[in-house]
Amino acid sequence: MAIRRFLLALALLCAAGIAPAGGGLLDRSYRPLAGRTPVHLQKTYGGQVLLVVNTASKCGFTPQFEALEALHARYRGQGFAVLGFPSGDFREQEFEDEKQIREFCTLTYGVKFPMFEKVHVVGARATPLYRDLAAAAGEAPKWNFHKYLIGRDGKVLASFGSRTRPDDPDVVAAIERALKAPRPAAAR
Repeated sequence: MAIRRFLLALALLCAAGIAPAGGGLLDRSYRPLAGRTPVHLQKTYGGQVLLVVNTASKCGFTPQFEALEALHARYRGQGFAVLGFPSGDFREQEFEDEKQIREFCTLTYGVKFPMFEKVHVVGARATPLYRDLAAAAGEAPKWNFHKYLIGRDGKVLASFGSRTRPDDPDVVAAIERALKAPRPAAAR
C-alpha cells in the first residue's frame, strides 16, 4: 500500500512538472544511435531549449526529418537542439538495427542533430524519459514524430502531434519564445 501511495505521489509530481528530488526530466543517460558511451542529457543539454521527437524511418511522416534538421541548424547557435529517439512502437515502422537507422537518417535526410538509441515511447515499456514527458505534457505520443518542446529550465512547454510539421508557425514561435527566456543560473 505504501508503494502505491509513493508511485501515485510521484506521478502527480511529474504531471505537475515538478521533478522528484535528486532528479529531473533530463537526469538520465542514453546511448547515441549505434554508439556505446551513454550521454547524460542534463550534463550535455541542460539549459538549452530542446525539441524531443520520436522518429521512425518507414513512416509517412519521415520527411519531417528535413524540417527537424533545418530547425536544429537554424537555432543551434542560440542554445537549441533537436533530440531524436527512434521507436518501432507504431506498427514497427523503424528498422531493428541502429546502424541501419543511422545510415538511413544521414544518407536520406542529412540528419546531423543528435539521435539516440531506439526506445519505447508508449505503454508499460515506455522509457522513463517518455513516461515523464507524457505525464508532464498530459499526453503520450499517438504516432511517430510527436514533438515535445522543453524549456531551458528542463520543463515541458508544449507538445505537438505528428501532423504538426516542425516548421509549422506555432512550433517555430514556441521555440523562439523559449529561446528568449533567460538561462537558469545553474546552466550559465
